[in-house]
Amino acid sequence: MQRKYLMVNLITEHTLLMFTVKAFGALFPIANPIGAVAFFYSLTAEDSPKFRLIQARKTALNVTAVLIISFLVGKFILSFLGISLGVLRIAGGLIVAHTAWEMVTAHPRLTKQEHQEAIDKEDVSFTPMAIPMISGPGAIGVVIGLSTQTHHWIEQLGCITGILLLGLLVYLFLVLGEPLIEKFGATGMGAFNRILGFLILAIAVQLISEGVLELLK
Repeated sequence: MQRKYLMVNLITEHTLLMFTVKAFGALFPIANPIGAVAFFYSLTAEDSPKFRLIQARKTALNVTAVLIISFLVGKFILSFLGISLGVLRIAGGLIVAHTAWEMVTAHPRLTKQEHQEAIDKEDVSFTPMAIPMISGPGAIGVVIGLSTQTHHWIEQLGCITGILLLGLLVYLFLVLGEPLIEKFGATGMGAFNRILGFLILAIAVQLISEGVLELLK
């Protein structure tokens, strides 16, 4: 009996870890918290360190909340609208590909009008930092896709844990990001974004191909 209990416990822990890594690994390159650091510091350049710390904490909380809510209601939204998993993967792949192309070509995620509005805002934690900068359509599409792959509470807990880890990392990068910017400079950060963009483009192609295969079944 005890042996059986230990076996079940090991399987549960393995499942939790697997889905935590899966969620975090899928979200990190698309959310790209490192790429958001320079933008965050440009928006809060004239603010006090204390206010910047508050903004970093609120941004991380908003990112976490947006992604967890999207994950929890995503499956119900798809069911209500009658959207199949294959269609979702293709749509998500196209959005992720668009995000990746912007990174590869060094195209800003925000329009000039949105950027100017962001500069004039006092609280930038929800818009534009959480949406659309970090937890934008690409990241939301990923967590909705993950929600369709979870069928047990331990799998859902694993995905939520992965989202929480991403939120923690967002906070750490925004708080400790200034030395990173000074060390690598605009050129280094730009090069990193382009490399990451190329990898994300590969993920997008994978999502689209899986969606097409799903529809052809």
